[in-house]
Order: sequence, then structure tokens, then C-alpha cells
Amino acid sequence: MLQLVDLRVKYGNIEVLHGINLEVKEGEIVTILGANGAGKSTTLLTISGLVKPASGAVYYHKTSLHKRPPHKVVEAGIAHVPEGRRIFGTLTVQENLNLGAFTCRDAGRIRKTQEWIYELFPVLAERRNQLAGTLSGGEQQMLAIGRGLMSHPKILLLDEPSLGLAPLLVKTIFQTIQEINQSGGVTIVLVEQNARAALKLAHRGYVLEVGNIVLEDTAQGLLANSDVQKAYLGGG
Repeated sequence: MLQLVDLRVKYGNIEVLHGINLEVKEGEIVTILGANGAGKSTTLLTISGLVKPASGAVYYHKTSLHKRPPHKVVEAGIAHVPEGRRIFGTLTVQENLNLGAFTCRDAGRIRKTQEWIYELFPVLAERRNQLAGTLSGGEQQMLAIGRGLMSHPKILLLDEPSLGLAPLLVKTIFQTIQEINQSGGVTIVLVEQNARAALKLAHRGYVLEVGNIVLEDTAQGLLANSDVQKAYLGGG
């Protein structure tokens, strides 16, 4: 469904992705693990068209994606929920969701998707007329995910959805991600510092270290890997 082929990305003269290869199959949750600065967020930004590769390619259903502007990537069926949520704090919950549907012209589908989001996150329905900037951190993360879903994506890119959240909220967010994948039929690429939670949720995973993919396995295989345990799971 999604393929990165020998993808190299530079910021100025500094290369941050060194020819990575990665694939995501339809219906999967694929997680990308790595320390800060490994290139995880850059990978998602490149998929979504916000960063252009120096070389290599991004393919979506075998069609070249990396030369398209970001709004065309959204139209193709890929939505990006960025690190830090990036909601519009001076707009209401409802207005934030409406902005997420900017590529959709079908009012009936927009309404149906919005109803599904309010079912996923009932607190957003209760606060639909509240300014987004007054929401708690967890509610803002729910809104960021909901806004991403408003474009009716086939693939959802999630960057650090648990960042700064209390453990109970993290559990709720991860349960909802699983529901989005299973009930909503949305393929998910997940970047997440909470490696254990991410691997328990995912089907497969990649480990990224300073711009190189050094491991690729099933989620269970990575959970059982001693190097992964030492580096990311607190194992000794």
C-alpha cells in the first residue's frame, strides 16, 4: 500500500535519512521506533509531502507520491497527525474538525465521518462549541486525531500521540487507535516513544537509528529482541 524506496532526506547539507526502505500493507499498524533525532518525524513529514526527499521515492499503491504537494497527498488518502497536536486553539472543536475535511466535497460523507469521530471521542461531542485551546492535553490529542480522520484517510500517520499524557489517557488513546484500525479500516503508521505500548498495538515495526533502519520484524519479534529490550523497553 505504501512504500519508501531508498529514501534520502537532507536539511541543508545534513542528510538525516540515509536511503531507508520501508513498506506498509493495507490494514496494518506499523510502528517506527527510535531515539530522538533518529529521523522518525522526518519520515512521516516526507510521506505527507511537507518535506521533499533529496533522492529516492515514496509510492502509494505503486503510484509516485513524493512529488505531490501536501494537499494532494491528503486527497490521495493519507492524513498526518503531527507531533504536538497543532490544533487551532482560537477555533472551536467543531471548526477544527471542519478544517480537517477541506479536501472533501461530499457533505453526507463529512457528516457521517464527524458522527463517527464523536462516537470515538464522546468528550469532543460534549465540547464541540468550546474553544480548542481550552481543552486538556488529552482532549487536544483526541481532537488532533479526529481532525486527521475528517479527510476520510486510508492511511493515518500518527506522530507521538501519547506525548505528555497521563498513563490512563495513553491507554484510552491507544485503545481508540486500535478501534480506528480494526473497525474503521484505517491503515496506521505510528511513531511513538512509548515503545512497549506501540509494539503491543502494532503488527510490524522498524527501528530507526540516526537515519538508518537497523531492524525490521513483527511486533512480537521486536518485543522479544534483546537489543530492542535494552534500548527501548528498559530491559537489562
